[in-house]
Amino acid sequence: MKITILTLFPEMFDGFLNTSIMKKARLKNLAEIETVDIRSFTQDKHHRVDDYPFGGGQGMILQCQPVLDALKSIRNEQSHVILLAPVGRVFKQSIAREYVKKEHIILICGHYEGFDERIMDYVDESMSIGDYVLTGGEVASMVITDAIVRLVDGVITQASHEDESFENGLLEYPQYTHPVEYDGKTVPEVLLSGHHENIRKFRLKESLRKTLRYRPDLLENYELNKEEVKFLNEIKTEEDL
Repeated sequence: MKITILTLFPEMFDGFLNTSIMKKARLKNLAEIETVDIRSFTQDKHHRVDDYPFGGGQGMILQCQPVLDALKSIRNEQSHVILLAPVGRVFKQSIAREYVKKEHIILICGHYEGFDERIMDYVDESMSIGDYVLTGGEVASMVITDAIVRLVDGVITQASHEDESFENGLLEYPQYTHPVEYDGKTVPEVLLSGHHENIRKFRLKESLRKTLRYRPDLLENYELNKEEVKFLNEIKTEEDL
């Protein structure tokens, strides 16, 4: 798959694209990730890409012309264009799974006080990563790109992300590694037993416990099976909930 990021600050992506999973995916030709400098498309002799808002107000507004000319230069029939903006639906793991099936994702990074509203007419959707304010869409585009690319076949093993938080609707169960004892705290005995069924049950129950404790909202839309109902009732009794 291919991801194109339209940005005013392509240099922000140097480290992101050349480390860890992103670097691996690119070197193995499993994902193509590129940045396009919006500023290089401006027709303004002073290379400006923003201007004051009509009607008054604070800040500067990103103009249509450089953004849309940049978009036209790389858009094709397979492209799915996403404007990173607070008006969009909130990004989730389920959306990352939708996006990984697409051939070409284009992410447009907003900046300054906002963007000319007419840009919305040229995108397929808008997306937000949360209800807070960022200086620009660059960080958000990295978050979305990372979440998508790690789902591409061959980037990491299927087993590596099957049990991760949000993949099955719950938070991931707690994990441990060596040493067995540290500062008086020990690894749960069941994980050292080698008994696969007991380990499975322990992990499922602790996944439910963690979700109930930290993200109970996730359980509102989660369909519990009989085993999970049993474990959840045990947890509530144990924690006096």
